[in-house]
Amino acid sequence: MRIIFRFGGIALLVAAIVILAVLPFATSFVEQWTRRDVELRSQLVFNSARDQVVSLLARDDVGRLAGLFERIASDERVLAIGYCDGEDLRSPTRNMPASFTCAQAARSDTQSFSTIAAEGRNILVSSFPLTVAGREGHLVVLHDLSYADRRGGQARNYLFLALAGVAFGAAALAAMIAALIMRRWLASIRQALENARAGAAGQPERENMIPLGQEIRDVLQELEASRRTIDAAHTDWSPDTLRAALANELSGSEVIVVSNREPYIHNRAQNGGIVLQIPASGLVSALEPVVRACGGTWVAHGSGTADRETVDASDRVPVPPAHPSYTLRRVWLTDEEQDGYYYGAANEGLWPLCHIAFVRPIFREQDWQLYRAVNEKFADAVVAEAKREDPIILVQDYHFALLPRMIRNRLPQATIVTFWHIPWPNAETFGICPWREEIIDGLLGSSILGFHTQAHCNNFMDAVDAYVESRIDREQDSVTFGGEETLIRPYPISIEWPPTALEGQKPVEECRRVVRERLGLPLDMRIGVGIERFDYTKGILDRMQAIDALLNEHPEWKGNFAFVQVAAPTRSKLANYRQLQEEAEALAREINERHGSAGYEPIKLLIRHHEPDEVFELFRSADLCIVSSLHDGMNLVAKEFVAARDDEEGVLILSAFAGASRELSEALIVNPYNAHAMGQAINRALTMSQNEQRERMRLMRDQVKERNVYRWAGQMLLSASRLRKRQRIRRLIASGRKRAPANA
Repeated sequence: MRIIFRFGGIALLVAAIVILAVLPFATSFVEQWTRRDVELRSQLVFNSARDQVVSLLARDDVGRLAGLFERIASDERVLAIGYCDGEDLRSPTRNMPASFTCAQAARSDTQSFSTIAAEGRNILVSSFPLTVAGREGHLVVLHDLSYADRRGGQARNYLFLALAGVAFGAAALAAMIAALIMRRWLASIRQALENARAGAAGQPERENMIPLGQEIRDVLQELEASRRTIDAAHTDWSPDTLRAALANELSGSEVIVVSNREPYIHNRAQNGGIVLQIPASGLVSALEPVVRACGGTWVAHGSGTADRETVDASDRVPVPPAHPSYTLRRVWLTDEEQDGYYYGAANEGLWPLCHIAFVRPIFREQDWQLYRAVNEKFADAVVAEAKREDPIILVQDYHFALLPRMIRNRLPQATIVTFWHIPWPNAETFGICPWREEIIDGLLGSSILGFHTQAHCNNFMDAVDAYVESRIDREQDSVTFGGEETLIRPYPISIEWPPTALEGQKPVEECRRVVRERLGLPLDMRIGVGIERFDYTKGILDRMQAIDALLNEHPEWKGNFAFVQVAAPTRSKLANYRQLQEEAEALAREINERHGSAGYEPIKLLIRHHEPDEVFELFRSADLCIVSSLHDGMNLVAKEFVAARDDEEGVLILSAFAGASRELSEALIVNPYNAHAMGQAINRALTMSQNEQRERMRLMRDQVKERNVYRWAGQMLLSASRLRKRQRIRRLIASGRKRAPANA
């Protein structure tokens, strides 16, 4: 019994030491957290009022500015607010401390925070830079920090009581454990004595123990570190950041990417040589920088005429050619497979079904059989490339709806992240697909299934709810099907930052001159650009009709504005795509005949593939860019135009039906089906002041810079990391339960 009390006393002593050691740190943590909370509140106040403050200051409307400041200061947490014009404090609110001056605020080119003492209390001064009519100033927001001291005291008291309770509980638990150990020890001695008395002492039984509790604690700590990494609001995502995140969270993991389109195509040139082409694909432009950053293997269809000549005996080629950083594994398809899987089931069936662009989807059973066979072929390739039984596999797009389930059946421990790059339609529309249950089953083989927007996630879960038996958790955004859980998540895709294509670009003025000379346009000609593939979802005809409407309603732009439409031919085997190109050429001729003149064509239609550096040169030379998608998952052209404009000028006209409109709200958002309204938006873009252009472009560039492709990939891969750690915990617990009867 004395030993039991000794264990309890030691536990109480240790707990008391821990309490004394932890309390100061806990109090400091609460105070720092409270201060950070106040800083975030200040940022929220500034973001909400910035535009109004700038507008009122520009008009020198002192009365309305004072009223706005008083309304903001009515918040119980805001002490006072004012505007520092140099050293002059303008429009301070009634509660502004009499001793406060602008010299006390820590002012800089970026937001800053400082603490001052005034009237017997600590005050947090938040300073935010503003530019009004070319003059620099700062909006200052003051918060009373006295409540932070009160919160710290309360936290200290609560923590003391909580730790004391834990200490007594720990002491009691220690005493119970000691009693159990003593009882077991005494029983073993008694058994040994009995064996010795009988003359047949046996060997002690070896207990099969595992450090289960410690392993779970280690995993939970790793999981918390992962959460902090992925949720960090101010992380500047770059290739180095992504590599560091993967090294910390997925060290030693194998990454395999699967897509139909390959990132590098080798074609046979007319002179007999081999030329390298980077395809005009949003998927490739988004994913290739990520694979360069994390390495691994990319499995894709080898479509180039010289692809077979450039691979090794295992159909692999290191890429990028100049500085190889990962392996491209090519999969070969017959013409019959390509026609049925790619042109048929994928692009005549799933593509129009998901885009709802008024083109009837075509479903052929033979196409579906080939689609299934090609998915099997890619599953075989992935398994052959996997060097571990638990790789991370990133499956890309609607070409591989069945692939996740096929891989899951072969590699049950793999972490499969599938990203659907196109929209997902509502459940009623998806219901017309004759293979709807098989598609849903295939996708639910994924560990994580990603879409561009939350709306697409909701549509998918509605389709699951309507067509298969499953358990849907709307709160956690997950689907449990066949005993396996799939997380459904929005991951808005983006581009690399800074873009590689921006390297080596000439200054904007030089780009404007070079492009106009190349197109035979006067140097003072205003131009707009549109750049995409010939696809009926991109709204190419609709934007041409908008140009027609502009010139009809604003004839002053005739001879002063030209629209450059770059369109790369694609899927030319399909009648809808050939017909679109023919209609676009005919419509451009018609508009040029109606509004053009000798030496002037309002629409320049350039039908060929443009390399990324050519595209960025066009972007930098343009006064505006039109993205008029009739339905689009994201549309990276819009983000590339924003990234190209490091001069912070130019106007983006963006369709409300492109996923990018959810992020780039400072663009001129239009309905592409309304030619008149689009024409008015073009006129507004052409007459927009440079100051307004810069304000809009600066905000959009900040958005694209912060939410770049490395962040997109990092979110998915770190989500995979967190999922793998949860699965480890489940396996450890399950293992512990299995071992429990043996140890009882």
